Amino acid sequence: MGQILKLDEQAAARYTPDHLVARDFGALTDAVEQTAAALALTATERDRSGGTAWTERQVLRDSGLLKLAVPAAFGGPETPWPTIYKIIRRFAEVDSSLAHLFGFQHLQVASVALFGNPEQKARYLGKTVSENWFWGNATNGLDTRATLVWRDGKDGDAGYYELNGIKSFCSGATGSDMLNITAPRSVDPADRVFLSIPTARDGVNVLDDWDNLGQRQTDSGSVTFDKVWVEAHEVLGPPGTSGTPRATLRTLVSQLILIEIYIGNAQGALLNAWKYTHEQGRPWLTSGVARAIDDPFTQQHYGDLRIALRGAIALAEDAATRLQKAWERGDALTAEERGTLAVAIYETKIAAARVALDITARIFEVMGARATAAKYGFDRYWRNVRVHTLHDSLDYKLKDVGHWVLTGEVPTPSIYS
Repeated sequence: MGQILKLDEQAAARYTPDHLVARDFGALTDAVEQTAAALALTATERDRSGGTAWTERQVLRDSGLLKLAVPAAFGGPETPWPTIYKIIRRFAEVDSSLAHLFGFQHLQVASVALFGNPEQKARYLGKTVSENWFWGNATNGLDTRATLVWRDGKDGDAGYYELNGIKSFCSGATGSDMLNITAPRSVDPADRVFLSIPTARDGVNVLDDWDNLGQRQTDSGSVTFDKVWVEAHEVLGPPGTSGTPRATLRTLVSQLILIEIYIGNAQGALLNAWKYTHEQGRPWLTSGVARAIDDPFTQQHYGDLRIALRGAIALAEDAATRLQKAWERGDALTAEERGTLAVAIYETKIAAARVALDITARIFEVMGARATAAKYGFDRYWRNVRVHTLHDSLDYKLKDVGHWVLTGEVPTPSIYS
């Protein structure tokens, strides 16, 4: 795991009340907890500084956990999605930015598994295992400034695609080995394809221009492409993005990653507030009690927050179980089954976003004014959730859920649904 863990392997767990959080990831428990401990050591300081978390990215590489979603057929452990999502939540509890990078690693692996042909899956997923690849992305579907144009070969040479333009919100691109990229390959924007190329390829330039109020170390800036050579076999497919209902599961894999980041931030905020209340909290002067934990209104707040968090976790774990079942259905998955899963994930996302925004703000009501000191960094939980919950419109997800309630009609798959 590297030298960083020798500093304090219990850093991430020492404040955790056993009666609130169980730490069980099966055979992966030691690796997950050691990685979480390493991420926790400097999370507050790194949130202030922003930039790229080079040391912590290497910790993720060294953990062996980047390969979890790779199917066994290509040398991976084929870890079930519910376990992967629980690990994302655990990492988000201590370091939301690195949890984001970890989650998006598995989203890129899922993209290859869903969109790639057999040869592409063998090559890209096999090397993810054998070469311990870290994946980045340039797949923002709303940013259409990248173009992919076919160039005919000369003198008998094979043709190739030329990639030009720019993409924004390219989480994990910095320091990655491989990039998944989306671009239209014709004048029709709907003719959008996924392609996978090495990040170090000539003409690819990863910019250091991410400077947002939350998720400050996700390296979610821009990537530019200047006459980048793309081989035909590097465009994923068939089936590509327009295959069976199974191919559209990518969006739902992504949405559940976001959900676990919300919940992880809420859990981290609540556990840190618990620790602060025990160690530094003060009861109100008219409460008649000597300890903050005996203040009746403090107890009432913690009861509310705990119940809300448990509800969000229960929804998320149910949705993850449903996603696993849909994943295992393969090409037999029907559009109706896929749509019903989407509704369950929408419901979960709306609930989790509301809960996370509430908990990460209300922790200050149980800790008091002194807890707003910058040295604690407790505000990072709210800032992370506030940024992440703007990823795509919750209003339209709520509308889709209401439409399904009234009509029974499931949502139409899209880049965000």
